Amino acid sequence: MTSSDLEIVVEDPTAPEADSPSVVDTRTIEIAVSLLLLALAVVLGYDNWRTGIAWDSTGPQPGYFPFYLSVILGGASLYGLVTTLVAHGAAAETFVSRAQLRRVLLVFVPTALFCLAMQYLGIYVASFVLIAGFMRLVGKIALWKSLLTAFLFTAIMFVTFDLAFDVIMPKGPLEAAFGY
Repeated sequence: MTSSDLEIVVEDPTAPEADSPSVVDTRTIEIAVSLLLLALAVVLGYDNWRTGIAWDSTGPQPGYFPFYLSVILGGASLYGLVTTLVAHGAAAETFVSRAQLRRVLLVFVPTALFCLAMQYLGIYVASFVLIAGFMRLVGKIALWKSLLTAFLFTAIMFVTFDLAFDVIMPKGPLEAAFGY
């Protein structure tokens, strides 16, 4: 065996377990996504039909091109739905296991809470909490390093966006207390 044939395998201690039970199979997700896209196509098609899908003396009406794009989206959704329903004999593949879903939610839930908190606390305080929380709880990084990194990042964001470029960012009570 030459040195180029060697393969280095590094085990990830935080990787999800291989024997984790399935939460949902691929077929169910494909059906749900096809139905959601079909519903979106119907809503977009109706709205664009309402604004006008014909040609007038000046050219196409505002809904002409978007209407036909929604027809294409609807056709593709129907095709995906039918092919998924017809191929019912295939073995059910796991779309996401319980351990994988847990890891996804570990990122999704704090990010969704960040979006909500930003409305009340402002982007800078919410960013500080998100960064420090991720570093401490997910990354298991020392508290002082997490707080220092979050503070420095937030301060750099504030200086860059608010002071240097004068970009309007969502502000909260802390910025109001400092007169921003």
